[in-house]
Amino acid sequence: MPGIDKLPIEETLEDSPQTRSLLGVFEEDAAAISNYINQLFQAMHRIYDAQNELSAATHLTSKLLKEYEKQRFPLGGDDEVMTSTLQQFAKVIDELSSCHAVLSTQLADAMMFPITQFKERDLKEILTLKEVFQIASNDHDAAITRYSRLSKRRENEKIKAEVTEDVYTSRKKQHQTMMHYFCALNTLQYKKKIAMLEPLLGYMQAQISFFKMGSENLTEQLEEFLTNIGTSVQNVRREMECEVENMQQTIEDLEVASDPLYLPDPDPMKFPVHRNLTRKAGYLNARNKTGLVSSSWERQFYFTQGGNLMSQARGDVAGGLVMDIDNCSVMAVDCEDRRYCFQITSFDGKKSSILQAESKKDYEEWICTINNISKQIYLSENPEEIAARVNQSALEAVTPSPSFQQRHESMRPTVQSRPPAARTSSTGSLGSESAALSALSLDSLVAPDTPIQFDIISPVSEDLPGQAKSSGQSGRRTNPFGESGGSKSETEDSILHQLFIVRFLGSMEVKSDESPDVVYETMRQILAARAIHNVFRMTESHLLVTCDCLKLIDPQTQVTRLRICDSVGLAKQIAFHAELDRKASEKQKEIDRVKEKQQKELNKQKQIEKDLEEQSRLIAASSRSNQSSGEGQFVVLSSSQSEDSDLGEDGKKKRESEA
Repeated sequence: MPGIDKLPIEETLEDSPQTRSLLGVFEEDAAAISNYINQLFQAMHRIYDAQNELSAATHLTSKLLKEYEKQRFPLGGDDEVMTSTLQQFAKVIDELSSCHAVLSTQLADAMMFPITQFKERDLKEILTLKEVFQIASNDHDAAITRYSRLSKRRENEKIKAEVTEDVYTSRKKQHQTMMHYFCALNTLQYKKKIAMLEPLLGYMQAQISFFKMGSENLTEQLEEFLTNIGTSVQNVRREMECEVENMQQTIEDLEVASDPLYLPDPDPMKFPVHRNLTRKAGYLNARNKTGLVSSSWERQFYFTQGGNLMSQARGDVAGGLVMDIDNCSVMAVDCEDRRYCFQITSFDGKKSSILQAESKKDYEEWICTINNISKQIYLSENPEEIAARVNQSALEAVTPSPSFQQRHESMRPTVQSRPPAARTSSTGSLGSESAALSALSLDSLVAPDTPIQFDIISPVSEDLPGQAKSSGQSGRRTNPFGESGGSKSETEDSILHQLFIVRFLGSMEVKSDESPDVVYETMRQILAARAIHNVFRMTESHLLVTCDCLKLIDPQTQVTRLRICDSVGLAKQIAFHAELDRKASEKQKEIDRVKEKQQKELNKQKQIEKDLEEQSRLIAASSRSNQSSGEGQFVVLSSSQSEDSDLGEDGKKKRESEA
């Protein structure tokens, strides 16, 4: 017979969606078997009932034939031949009735008993185990949810122990129940063949025994065929018994080996972190925003597929795309009140996702795996070897954060400061067949064995060495909140005075700064190095922005750690004076325009007065030439002049406008 499909008992602890999907197929197969067996049982039961009815009917016929001689027929009379013939028939039929009774007994034992046992015992056992497994799975999910909600602060140890014990118990119960459920489903694949073949074998053997005395040749042929069927059934039974023993042994071994894995956070000494992975799968909690400030967490199965991060819920046939993680950035984050959280941000920065791992081991492996995939190492032939080599190179290149003593030793004059960092453009092309090699070779952007600095190790002082200090400022600490002692702060009169909380991510030396692509590559390398070495704590500082400069101030001592830019103040002063000069020039131009307008008005007024005087002289001259009317005109002119003198300048303007 062909091979038997089986559920993988070894994957019951992982409980992946693929295993659940395969389990769903087996459950559908079990339901189909149950439906078919019920129909077959009804058909065989009809055969059994018919055989019992045939046996009873045959016995009744024999009885009636025997009673024929006792019958009194009006016209028949005593017919001894007929009577003896019927008696012989009655004897034969009585023997057939006995054979039918034996056949009914054989059908009950060989046909109805096996299929009834399979229907009432094996199929009901599958249904019971399914219900128990569903309850155990729901209890495990509830325990995991409670464990995920544990605060990362120092909580009640009793509550933590209870939740951990609950997770251990529920996971162990689910694992054991799932293994026995898988075992029952695998066994069902064998039993369904036995349940169908064994009743048919019993039916045929009973029928052969019934007809054996009448058809020897036919019986021999059927016996040979049924003998082969019987041999095959015995072989399947032996194979089933052997497989059941193997599955029971596997269950015992897995129970012993999986006991430490029932804990949600296993011992890292027994289960070390694998940092060279390029593929990973497992359950994560994803944060989903439900409002402006509120969010919810959803537990799903996540897995990597090439350069994509996929997720799959229980019951789904296939996974869905979450994010393209080629050239992405991943880093640990502090998220609300949950532990083991990390954030993945796409290359263009338009999409990000915050996920929570179940344990510290999974947390570190997810970060390392996504970081390896972001470098497109998975495109190479031996991705794990290349990942190991890249991580080793990064390990050798990383400069750990200096201690307090090393930080003060770096302030001695004998220690030479590192050359200022330069930045270069990314020249590697992505998406081609050599993308993995170009992503691995950073010589075009970063010098080989370039150390990465995770902390600010510049001397803690007010000003950089060699920088001129303003008067009244030497030896005084900068107070960003304006609470200086008796002296006046240098930023009190400043228009711009803003304070921001910032964190130092890291720095490394590059070759040139021809394009902004080098910034992205440098940030990705620093984040990768932080993830590899578990350096997730960042130095917090206060960024003070004034009109004079930018400063990084220690938040505890309020001492200036670094003066970023003093040219800002000079640029501001130049711009301020230029603005003042521009405003003064515009004001002077406006004054000149007003004066020019007033001068034009005055010239216009003088011209009008000259015209009036000229008109008066003309009128006087014409009055002298005509004496008869000249006196009246002279009087009018004189009166007009007297009125003009009385009205003054405003009156003259009005009179001119009326004229």
